[in-house]
Amino acid sequence: MADRTLTEISQMMKAIDFAMLSTKSETGAIASRPMSNNRDVEYFGDSYFFTTEDAAMVKEIEADPAVGLSYAGNKGLLGRPPTFLAVEGEAELFRDKAEFAKHWRDDLQRWFKDGIDTAGLVLIRVHAKRIAFWDGESEGEVLLPWTTAKMLELSRTMLGAGTTRSDI
Repeated sequence: MADRTLTEISQMMKAIDFAMLSTKSETGAIASRPMSNNRDVEYFGDSYFFTTEDAAMVKEIEADPAVGLSYAGNKGLLGRPPTFLAVEGEAELFRDKAEFAKHWRDDLQRWFKDGIDTAGLVLIRVHAKRIAFWDGESEGEVLLPWTTAKMLELSRTMLGAGTTRSDI
């Protein structure tokens, strides 16, 4: 098992434009579809994707926010195998133009002609709980910093507002 940092995972994701976003359908079957990350990857555990209100995945996420993301890179340099990433996370839906603007890229105009004013536009945030990676030479999982942040939040609740990371 090898260790990777979130910075390294971010670089891996940035090199792969499309992920397969998997949700649970009304029948309980796994439903997957390609979603572009539009190279909007400064990765701290959250991935962002745009869709529209009428997409089946919106209802599926409202019913069960547990989702998966799968990334498969191109063949590596000098004949190395491609990179693969699997993200297990929880999705949250946003219908707020201010949130849209934070993650909007001009390339999205291809799918959403009216930009952030597109009727029924929805932003999906996938908050990672677990990330696994394989690159042909190593594999492993990544510890996410939100775990530390969550511990800090809980500590502040239990120990008081002045609690810092060094206190836990």
